[in-house]
Amino acid sequence: MLDPDILARVQFAFTMAFHIIFPSLTIGLASFLLVLEAMWLRTGNDTYLSLYKFWIKIFALAFGMGVVSGIVMSYQFGTNWGPFSKLSGPVIGPLMAYEVLTAFFLEAGFLGVMLFGLNKVGPKLHITATAMVAIGTLFSAFWILSANSWMQTPAGYAIETGRIVVENWFDVIFNPSFPYRLVHMVLAAYLTTAFVVAGVGAWHLLRNRENNAARIMFSMALWLITIFAPLQIIAGDMHGLNTLEHQPAKVAAMEGHFETTKGGTPLILFGWPDMAAGETKYAVEIPYLGSIILTHTLDGEIRGLNEFAPEDRPNAPILFWSFRIMVGLGTLMLLVAAGSLWARYRKTLFDCKWLHRFALIMGPSGFIAILAGWITTEVGRQPWVIYGIMRTADAGSPISPVAIAGSLAAFFVAYTIVFGVGTAYILRAMRQDPRHAHIDPHEIYRADHANVVDHIDTSKH
Repeated sequence: MLDPDILARVQFAFTMAFHIIFPSLTIGLASFLLVLEAMWLRTGNDTYLSLYKFWIKIFALAFGMGVVSGIVMSYQFGTNWGPFSKLSGPVIGPLMAYEVLTAFFLEAGFLGVMLFGLNKVGPKLHITATAMVAIGTLFSAFWILSANSWMQTPAGYAIETGRIVVENWFDVIFNPSFPYRLVHMVLAAYLTTAFVVAGVGAWHLLRNRENNAARIMFSMALWLITIFAPLQIIAGDMHGLNTLEHQPAKVAAMEGHFETTKGGTPLILFGWPDMAAGETKYAVEIPYLGSIILTHTLDGEIRGLNEFAPEDRPNAPILFWSFRIMVGLGTLMLLVAAGSLWARYRKTLFDCKWLHRFALIMGPSGFIAILAGWITTEVGRQPWVIYGIMRTADAGSPISPVAIAGSLAAFFVAYTIVFGVGTAYILRAMRQDPRHAHIDPHEIYRADHANVVDHIDTSKH
């Protein structure tokens, strides 16, 4: 017999995995487009205009697919998670509404001007529209992260007659984990965009290292990676300290620690957490490093997972490996940054083929790291849907498992077709030469037509 709770969780995880890919690109890409337009207006260099028009097509498609996938997710709160919606509606409902009233209205109001108004409005109005869309994407991240963070570290509430009542909206919005998670996510979005831009630039440089547009996008992306990759490590460290304070079971599972170690906790690099045995088998450890990273002291104590009740323990194997995927990709991002600095020092940034290939391979790394990070966040909250208040097992609607399985299958087919086509179109657009993006195709046609006519006239003589 199929478990409806498991099916509902799989369905939400499936739609969430698709959805998060697109906002993680559009948040960073909107800001990148703003910088490109500002550089074009400041310098008059048409290469920046070419890059703006090159990337705005990709932004438009990714934005549209992000909106569509987000709407699908919101319906699941009413269909699959009725008890959760009933209990948390006074908190989650207004926070989602604030996102619509601020972020979505701002984006929708200026997106048309941004996409189609470059030749119809003045440059000041157009760059203002681009800035408003960029700010709107950040507002969207603000409210969504606030709602999700509240589910991780609820605050500012009371429970009356079986429903959550807000006592302090400031405490709800700026709950204990929200600032850390917002910074961590926005930096992740910027890094994701930077690696996509760097990967596309590297692909064009491998074809033609004299491509000036590819040079500019490659260099700009690598500067962003060089600055933000170390900042992300600092933000991640601060987020980890906050998680240790509020969700110690999650940290224990992430690190693979089942027993509390007195006098300093080692860092387990690799191993296999065995929930049944209550230990991490085949562990490769570095003494004391776990305490240094997690508590910033040599002898800091980390509670082991066995100290928590079995029904309160998250799935350690999933957390252990998803966290290491995220951290491993972050390490590779640092290597890209270091390689770019070395290439700049040797003045070979646009001739260094190994760096170009490395950046091309790392192009999708930001998406993978974000997915791994969200798996760590959400699986680590289990078995709670609202940490310490409502268990996931109590949050599901009394719905037939056949109905959930049928809708999940329909989602799988529809997403594969729609997003498969959309992704293929994005990749096709990325392969086009960015130097020609600002040229009107009709002008190219007229120029080619004139050349043909001139050739015919010449042939007559």
